[in-house]
Amino acid sequence: MTSWNALRPIVQLFVRSGYRRQLLTGMLLAVATVLVGMALLGLSGWFLTACYVAGLSAATALVFDVFAPGAGVRLLSVLRTAARYGERVTTHDATLRVLAQLRVQLFSRFSAADVALRLRQRPARLLYRLTSDIDALDAVYLRLFTPAAALLASTVATALALGLFLDWRSGLLVGTVVLAGGVACIAWCMRQAFATAIRRSFAGEHLRAAVIDAVGGQTELVMAGRLHHQLQQVLAAERQQMAADMRLNQIEAQVGIAIAMTGHVATAAALLSAGWLVLQGQIGAPIAALATLVLLAALEPLLNIRRGAMEAGRTLLAARRLAPQLQTTPSLADPLPPATGLAVDLQDASVQYSASALATLQHIDLQVNDGEWLVLAGPSGRGKSSLLALMAGELQTSTGKVLRLPAASLPQRTELFHDSIAGNLRLACPDASDGALWEALEAAGLAAVVAALPQQLATPLGSQGAGLSGGESRRLALARLLLHPAPLTLLDEPTEGLDRHTADQVMQAIAGWHAARRTSTPGKSAAIVMASHLQREARHADRIVWVDPACTTWQDARKGTPEFDALIARLRPG
Repeated sequence: MTSWNALRPIVQLFVRSGYRRQLLTGMLLAVATVLVGMALLGLSGWFLTACYVAGLSAATALVFDVFAPGAGVRLLSVLRTAARYGERVTTHDATLRVLAQLRVQLFSRFSAADVALRLRQRPARLLYRLTSDIDALDAVYLRLFTPAAALLASTVATALALGLFLDWRSGLLVGTVVLAGGVACIAWCMRQAFATAIRRSFAGEHLRAAVIDAVGGQTELVMAGRLHHQLQQVLAAERQQMAADMRLNQIEAQVGIAIAMTGHVATAAALLSAGWLVLQGQIGAPIAALATLVLLAALEPLLNIRRGAMEAGRTLLAARRLAPQLQTTPSLADPLPPATGLAVDLQDASVQYSASALATLQHIDLQVNDGEWLVLAGPSGRGKSSLLALMAGELQTSTGKVLRLPAASLPQRTELFHDSIAGNLRLACPDASDGALWEALEAAGLAAVVAALPQQLATPLGSQGAGLSGGESRRLALARLLLHPAPLTLLDEPTEGLDRHTADQVMQAIAGWHAARRTSTPGKSAAIVMASHLQREARHADRIVWVDPACTTWQDARKGTPEFDALIARLRPG
């Protein structure tokens, strides 16, 4: 019941998506398609049988009107084609729009501080949620509710048609056989395929994660001698998925046979009723043919709902995973501003990761002034990156408050995209001119490299900046950061991976950029907070704070004091 309850909010999201009219129109067109198909098949059967009967006698053949039924068949054929086309376009367009909307909501929720950090450790899961799990929800409307509505309409129409052309007992009997048999087939299919569909979903997720780990970490796996083991995991996940697929194919074949048998039983009942009435002289052979063929068209929705029943386990699993996230409001509110004159104000802030028994940071009080350049120094693993993440809004505090201005961040691991150099830069400032792009590249020490490229700013890059060296990719990410208009800039070891000469150039450029911002925007913050363990980075700071979670009071020194020089001396030369 938990899974079925999880489906309810997904249905509510479809209803409240803003495409209710389009979704309802698609469902009505699906019903119309089935009803017109029933009318077409029934009229065609009547017409052919009536032509045969009329042809038995010359007198009746001469007076039989073939034009009106022929025109009716053509009209119904056109209507069925139009209804089918309209139903497919409307239902699929509405579904894709709703899923796109859900994907945006989910991505916004995953961007929240309390979720993003966990998913960053498992990117394959994030990818699976945004693609396969969202795609699985299309079955809710396309393969469950829409064909179910068509099945109900066709069953009622069949019962009414047989009741009108034969008698009410025949209509009630055949309608009951179609509805009860169809529901029984679908229920049996769901029961048999539910667990297997879930196993296949898990196997697909494990396969994707194993392949991503093998491709992304192949160098490390080779060095550790674990590549063969990782490939075995890929093959094991593939075998699990294949076994689930084979079982699902068997169930689909079995339910297809069950649906066909339901149709045969209903058709036999209709034929027996029609034959008995023909023998009694109450109806003619053309009416008997009409009633029988109407029934055959009424079974079409069962074939459409079968796939939805096969995927019910996967759909409900996806709903159970996603419904809590889609119902939760993303915590992406604007940052709370600090007091006037401050860029950052941490008040008794503590951070503890969910998987850790001890807090990473405890009861931190730290203020950063407008325009100040603060360096968080100290050995690796002491919480500098966690402090930056807290200031960037990527982490939530366990206790205390974080008051800050809007921030732009350069983490240790930066992301570049399959786009041009200009496209990657304009992610920070979409309206930036080419001149502003060149100024940012100059500040990052990359202008000469880009100018030497044949296409310069239009040079295309591959995924993760393929086409540039590691140091060049790092400087491009830095240039993008310098374009961002945020009043607070967060740098996490900005010259990591650069040679000494280039690193000195970059730090000089950042220092010049920072001084220019402070001069050109008086009264506005141009603060920098930088995590570092290198002397070449820290010597540009106005203030150094030595981060040590083991101490209740951190060392804090301003430039020009002996304490500042002492802290610089504790850092790694470079």
